[in-house]
Amino acid sequence: MTELGPVAWPPAPIRTERLVLREPEARDRTAVIELLASPEVGTYLGGPRPRDELERGIPRVPARRPGLFVVELDGVMIGRITLTRDTGHLRQAAGRAELGYLFLPRAWGYGYGAEACAAALDWFADALPGEPVVLATQTANARSMRLAAKLGFVEVERFDAYGAEQWFGMWSPGPPPGGARSVGP
Repeated sequence: MTELGPVAWPPAPIRTERLVLREPEARDRTAVIELLASPEVGTYLGGPRPRDELERGIPRVPARRPGLFVVELDGVMIGRITLTRDTGHLRQAAGRAELGYLFLPRAWGYGYGAEACAAALDWFADALPGEPVVLATQTANARSMRLAAKLGFVEVERFDAYGAEQWFGMWSPGPPPGGARSVGP
């Protein structure tokens, strides 16, 4: 995986108490379109993408994309997590591994985001020991801010970008200062 370094991709599916994190498959296409077209999901990402554009643009069989995990509950995709080297969309994250997450609104409020992201971060810590991960989110996105804190991300700075105040945090492998990392349902 060139984006993250010498890591074999894809890894074996990652299983948590309730979820499976795996490589995308053709059967996920409908859920991906639903996710990216969702007004709720798009609220802090510049708005939803037009469904007809997504229908035309998303291939029937996904290309292999290192660092992209589908989050599955009971055999059905409920979200996606990315762990990739930042592409330069924010100067603060340039060249660093960055966590991203999107979940369908019907999956909100059940702890799936925390469970899945914690599993992905554990995988990352095993694959690239000692390497920190960064995350950026709008401060107005209260759910994302709570998830970042629950995962152990520590605020580095706040700044304005994309017409809104952004929060930029960093996560380092191992237990956070003052105790063991505990992220459960």
